[in-house]
Amino acid sequence: MEQRLPDFVLAGLYKNSLVITGDAISPANTLAKDSTSPVAQPLPAAPAVPPKQWYLGNNGKHIAIIVNDAGAVYLNDESLQFLSSILSACKLNLGDVAIINRHQEPVLFSFLKSHLQPVVLLAFDVNLQQLQLPFTIPHYQVQLYDQCQFLSAPSLQTMLGESKEAKLEKTKLWLSLKKIFQL
Repeated sequence: MEQRLPDFVLAGLYKNSLVITGDAISPANTLAKDSTSPVAQPLPAAPAVPPKQWYLGNNGKHIAIIVNDAGAVYLNDESLQFLSSILSACKLNLGDVAIINRHQEPVLFSFLKSHLQPVVLLAFDVNLQQLQLPFTIPHYQVQLYDQCQFLSAPSLQTMLGESKEAKLEKTKLWLSLKKIFQL
């Protein structure tokens, strides 16, 4: 049994659209062509809704940075400040990268490849298999795959502070970044 929506529901769904098909025009539903008849004016186009910004940065050098931060849209302030200092040491800035919080935007590598064309992908606290990549690598090992260099590392939070463990993690990260960016 075919169900039909009531006319008022259809009118509400298409309130900003006007479509006239050739078979719908007949003498009974056309307006007289005199000066007292109202003239149908085209409706203004609905403003385009800008797409939601799903990453932080401008992706100027096609470097994707994937993080996993449950408490922030992109990255908490302390980690962002630390990441900015790392980027600065690599002669980069936020305009060169795209920071994606996988906790907020669970993207896959195929999506990233088609939308951001990364040549470098840094994954902090993200298992590469979560991105549907066919491999895993130990932390701080640089891996080339599909014209992209990959680096997996623990959370940026583990590198904050001046503890012996944090300094060791920062050193390992720096050695890997030097390879990637030829510093």
